[in-house]
Amino acid sequence: MALRKGENTGLSAEPVVLTVAVAGLAADVSALLLGAGGTVRSDDDLVFYNHPVQDGVSVDGPVVTADLGRTPADVDRVLVVASADPLQPGAVFTRAPRLVITQPRTPVLSFTAPDFTSGETVVVLAELYRRDGGWKVRAVGQGYASGLAGLATDYGVDVDPEPEAPMAPVPARGHRHTGAAGGLSAVERVAPGLMSTARRAAEALAERGLAHRSAAVYLILDHDWYMEELYESFAVQAFAERVLALSANLDDDGTVPVIFTGGDRPFLQEIGLDNYRGRIGQLHTRVDWGWGNVADAMRRAVRHYQESGATDPAFVVTQVGDEPWDKAEVRALLRNSAALGVFWLFVGFGRGKLAFYKNLDTTASAAFPNVAFFDAGKNPGSLPDEHFYSGLVDAFAAWLRP
Repeated sequence: MALRKGENTGLSAEPVVLTVAVAGLAADVSALLLGAGGTVRSDDDLVFYNHPVQDGVSVDGPVVTADLGRTPADVDRVLVVASADPLQPGAVFTRAPRLVITQPRTPVLSFTAPDFTSGETVVVLAELYRRDGGWKVRAVGQGYASGLAGLATDYGVDVDPEPEAPMAPVPARGHRHTGAAGGLSAVERVAPGLMSTARRAAEALAERGLAHRSAAVYLILDHDWYMEELYESFAVQAFAERVLALSANLDDDGTVPVIFTGGDRPFLQEIGLDNYRGRIGQLHTRVDWGWGNVADAMRRAVRHYQESGATDPAFVVTQVGDEPWDKAEVRALLRNSAALGVFWLFVGFGRGKLAFYKNLDTTASAAFPNVAFFDAGKNPGSLPDEHFYSGLVDAFAAWLRP
């Protein structure tokens, strides 16, 4: 049985063997044991060739074995990771590793992620996770350019860093603009794993006459319960990275305020060039699942924008997975923010109905001139960068024109 990226299936509470095959690249295989908060319990939860056994999880060359019946209750999930050999400078994944998953008395599972094109040096291949008293496995296939040490650090492992040249500080938020070249320079210096994506975003802006325009970019993320699989499969993380790459070309401070709906009130944090790896996974576990209050999140974005003292327009990318329950409030906020220099782009992906947002888009020229809708489908990660950034910036560019 072949799994596709993002798909999951159940496992029995017996040892499961995950075998990794990598073509054309010397690679190491490791595992990360994570608690309910999405981080390791201690540094011992990185299982690799120098520490091959931990709490029922072992690594032997290209094979990870997880004895699910012996895994402690405070281990919520186990990530299976392949990383380029650090003794091969410049080595990156181009062809995705193949993963084979076996358990006694169950069909053999396999997974091969789409190939990589952005200088990825580490790949999260799969995750074993608890669900309803049992275990499941999900095909992930998410690549990063941080190497194993960078990925481990994102999940809370204290890794001794290699000596390196001092990094220039990221400018404080001031919504100044240095143009696409300045933005790409910052990406290359601070977040080289985003370089290819940021370059495509710069091209999309230039094609629409926005190469020298600036904006304060915000990101609102739906945290309703039906979005859970999209967070767990890293689809929301990948979406946020693409928005960050766009922001690097519009706003030179290297960060994007992120507002999660769900819980009792919107939760605001930031994702930046210096911390983007695994950032959404770290943040969203601090927010309760629930029926997201889109209007409250929108108000939080407007308030933050006004308090920042920014003079550039605000570009608020609002990801939505279903209809809002506060439609009247959303309409009122859209009308009231039109004169504030705030543009709202509602990006639909998920499984819910989105007729409300689609209808806003069709009437935008009359009632809501500062609103657009982009349907990114059930998995925006499958959209080529050209299509994705066209959907993000076309209407924004038209709104900016005199």
